[in-house]
Amino acid sequence: MTAATVTGGCLLTAAGTLDSTTYRELRDSVINAALDEPPAVLVDVSRLEVPAPSAWSVFASAQWHVSTWPDIPILLVCPRANVAARIASAGVTRYVSVHADVESAVASLTHGPPPRRRARIALAHAASSLRRSRDFVAEWLANWSREPLIPTAKVVVDVLVENVLCHTDSSPVVLLECADSTVTIAVQDTDVSPAMLRESAGGGPEWASGLAVLGALCRAWGSSPTPSGKTVWAVLDPESQL
Repeated sequence: MTAATVTGGCLLTAAGTLDSTTYRELRDSVINAALDEPPAVLVDVSRLEVPAPSAWSVFASAQWHVSTWPDIPILLVCPRANVAARIASAGVTRYVSVHADVESAVASLTHGPPPRRRARIALAHAASSLRRSRDFVAEWLANWSREPLIPTAKVVVDVLVENVLCHTDSSPVVLLECADSTVTIAVQDTDVSPAMLRESAGGGPEWASGLAVLGALCRAWGSSPTPSGKTVWAVLDPESQL
């Protein structure tokens, strides 16, 4: 797998055989490219040999993993019409589109959703970062006319940053994104252990668990691996208002 930057996104070129031994590696490569948040991930599959048609589902699986966050489109590039037909017959085009060349794939993006607004701040591994993170989301959401979500967003970013400070040695990086009616808050760290909601002895979530708070306030949340650690994210919508 090779990667290059093109107008409109990241272009991955896949080569070799796609089967049960390479399926996961290819899927994770596509997911990791999306987690870098390019406008789109384009995958040239013209050099792939795929003995079993069901293996093409690797790209639908990758799209599913990033569909909530960071919600980056994945598009396939395949100039071989017979291979493109096989991809379609495998049902993959319900989730990812196939294009004859990079230019047509990039052109298709102009008809997609409006661009998202994003902001980023790198924080120190210090208690003062909790207040800085709250001020950061409040300032940007006010700039983007999303004031009703500020109280919820401040609680969510506080939980995410506090988890990094308490459970890792990392310096947190906060990412904020606004798209249509939703706001996504993500915090990156360099610890590979996924964020998980622990349960009490009685089978329910631990009392006052920060991740339990996310589950109550957010439309969705999750933990996604990155090449250097993980990103824990949460999506807010108008129903998340406090």
